[in-house]
Amino acid sequence: MLSAVAEMERDLLIERTQSGLQRAKLQGKILGRPVKTNDVQRNEIIMLKNGGKTITELSKAFNVSRASIMRITGDLS
Repeated sequence: MLSAVAEMERDLLIERTQSGLQRAKLQGKILGRPVKTNDVQRNEIIMLKNGGKTITELSKAFNVSRASIMRITGDLS
């Protein structure tokens, strides 16, 4: 019996969470972790990468992870 009540409460919690997320999106709120780079920096990263800079050099220069640089440049190798 307790198991059924706990399961029902969990379902209600999930439903309320999803409703809140949907409402926040409709209000235009940005969800998730804030980005560390702005548009200007991302364009500069792409230009420098095309100019021959390595992923490691760029990650150190902009103080972001190598994965972030690879995601920005589209270099998945």
